[in-house]
Amino acid sequence: MKKCIPLVLLAAVLFSSCRVSNKQIIRQQHLEEGVESPTTVEELKDAIEKYQKRVADIQLAQSQIGIWYKILGTRYLDQKMYGEALKCFQEALQYYPNNQNLYYYVGVCAGYMSHAAMDFGGSGSTEVKYNYLKLAEEAYLRAIQIEDRYVRALYGLGVLYVFELDEPAKAIPHLEKVLSIDTKNIDAMFVLARAYYSNYDFEKSAAMYDKIINTTKSAEKKATAEENKKTVLDAAYSN
Repeated sequence: MKKCIPLVLLAAVLFSSCRVSNKQIIRQQHLEEGVESPTTVEELKDAIEKYQKRVADIQLAQSQIGIWYKILGTRYLDQKMYGEALKCFQEALQYYPNNQNLYYYVGVCAGYMSHAAMDFGGSGSTEVKYNYLKLAEEAYLRAIQIEDRYVRALYGLGVLYVFELDEPAKAIPHLEKVLSIDTKNIDAMFVLARAYYSNYDFEKSAAMYDKIINTTKSAEKKATAEENKKTVLDAAYSN
């Protein structure tokens, strides 16, 4: 008759067999480097040199891992797999915490994920959606903190404030800065005109639509600007 090993005992055995102590790691490193217990000046110098090379190898490997996470994230982004992309960019930031592009990508992914944050449980809560939007805001702000003329992040933040968070006043300075850098950015003009309109600054909104009309070579965008300008003027005259 076979004896059954209690599950708790079995788990303990498996766990203890997989655990590696610091002493074991150090012993393995000593074997790999051929360094045991250096005592003389020459032995100590040799040990330092060998471990410096090990540290350099680790740093190089970590650097490459961060790059690969970023590349994988952009691949997911291209495929519109925003959740997986967000995870990759989060991992990449562990290696490159001052990379403005990574924060921009986090902002983009978080914005898209907010649209997928549905109330599947029927609780009536929008907390998950709001958290994604605030993550996007934080990421864009961090990106422009690192590079204050980062047009894509400034524009993304403007779109977020106008169309997602309903805070058009916050969008205005960021979008105005975009246009001070990229004076013919038609997309930014449209969002800024909308921000002015939502902020009840009808005169500036109409003027921005005029600028679009005079700048764009797209007949479709010109027609849209003309239609939007009419809406703005109607609102201005009715007040």
